[in-house]
Amino acid sequence: MAAYSFGILTCLSAIVLAALAVVMFLHDFKHQFCAMLHHGSYALLTFAGAASTQTTSNKVDLSWYPPKQTQINNLTAVMAGEGTYGWIYNSSETPDDRYGTYNWCNMPHVRKQEYVIPSSEYNLIYVELIHRHHKRTPYSSNSFPVEPYPWNCDDVAIFHHSQPLNSTSTPPSIIPAYWKLYSSPISPFAPQGWTGTCQFPQITLAGLSDSHRHGSDLFSVYGPLLSLSDPGSIQFRVTTNPITTQVAGAVLPNFFTSSSPPPSPSLPSYAPLLVQQPQLDSLEPKYACPLSSSLFSSLQSPSNTRWQSHLSAAAPLFRSLDSVSGVPAGDKGFHASMDHYYDNLSARQCHGLPSPCSLAEPPSSCITQAQTDLVYRLGQWEYDHVYRSGGPDTLRASSASMGVWFAELAENLRGAAAAANTGEGEVKVKYRHNIAHDGSLSRVLSVLQVDEMVWPGMGAEVVFELYEKINNPESYFVRVLWGGRVLRSSNPSLGVMDMVDLDLVLGYFDGLVGEKAEKVKGLCGL
Repeated sequence: MAAYSFGILTCLSAIVLAALAVVMFLHDFKHQFCAMLHHGSYALLTFAGAASTQTTSNKVDLSWYPPKQTQINNLTAVMAGEGTYGWIYNSSETPDDRYGTYNWCNMPHVRKQEYVIPSSEYNLIYVELIHRHHKRTPYSSNSFPVEPYPWNCDDVAIFHHSQPLNSTSTPPSIIPAYWKLYSSPISPFAPQGWTGTCQFPQITLAGLSDSHRHGSDLFSVYGPLLSLSDPGSIQFRVTTNPITTQVAGAVLPNFFTSSSPPPSPSLPSYAPLLVQQPQLDSLEPKYACPLSSSLFSSLQSPSNTRWQSHLSAAAPLFRSLDSVSGVPAGDKGFHASMDHYYDNLSARQCHGLPSPCSLAEPPSSCITQAQTDLVYRLGQWEYDHVYRSGGPDTLRASSASMGVWFAELAENLRGAAAAANTGEGEVKVKYRHNIAHDGSLSRVLSVLQVDEMVWPGMGAEVVFELYEKINNPESYFVRVLWGGRVLRSSNPSLGVMDMVDLDLVLGYFDGLVGEKAEKVKGLCGL
């Protein structure tokens, strides 16, 4: 009987303890849930095991945090303002004393003059960077119905040919062939939109020059620091869009012909560019992600009050631009956002071409610089809204659609740290270079929750540097550079991304997209 009573008491004690545990859990859950609501937390979607990811001694906050409030994301300031915040839209050149200033035509990047080498206790072992292609002609979809003048690119040839990699293969020789655009003099169909000998888009001669200088600046920094003397230690990757390959061709020679120490590999006859299948490409990105597409569409829909307010404010500007360009008021592509007008006008200004004027005679009216500047300011507001200020959905959409690339980056960082930790001391691939698009860079900045979002201009660059601490084995740190300077994140776990513990960075990436991208299909609604 005593044993029976003792058993009852034991059972009752267990029940009481279990009840207390439930109460404590609900108490903690209430605070976590309220905090997530307060921050508009991305973690709300992934509460089970992912709201905070435990690393060695850190908890990683996966919540969305808003960017800094500036005149860029203040619609009232955008509409009432003048100019473009002192930024550059009409030249690839930025004076040395202003380097770091936003330059749409040629964004600031890592170069020797400004590069800060960390203290001697850190040793750089791996670099991965992603940058947008350099300046180009506009996309054909962004042309006016009738363009006021042609755009010729007779100083650049875009080659299209295949070549055997084995010199003994047949045919024994290949003549590199390129396209030369022409119009048939007898065709009854007049060309629409852009005319001239350019392709739309293509990297222009000026864009190739910027690309070459970008590559030279990068190698002058990372060549010596990483001892990039072995071709096997360097990898370049592009998207299936030809303009990224055009840029790569101008960047690459700097990594093979530099005379500065260490000696770079000799210039090869050709070089491989890694590229994924078009429908699966994680760099552009192109893989199917319906939930991300839906979220981005919602951020730019009439039902989004913030977005609709900006379209209403921009309506008079659209009417003025349409009256000069001849774009019909019902053209949804030109009036869904400032994207089409922005691309059309900025490409002209970056290449020193005149502002477009109406073809109606008389009189002839032209798009003014004040109107163009307002297009630029509104375009900047739009990118901030879609990728940062629009709320938690910006992080969800970007994490899903760029998630595979971030998982690839995480694996590369893990692999480099593991290789350095084996005692052999060498990381096989020390430098990975991704050439991508503004949509790629915008998603990267969105996932990193950059504190001040801008539209990534031509050549815009984000660099991930991996360091080992010399006197502390198995300690690895990440520095992230945006435009050549340390990136500042609104997320408190990331903060100023200067020597952030690798485990914390990996915990953030894994928490959002899963190790080896295991969460991405779910995030994409697949």
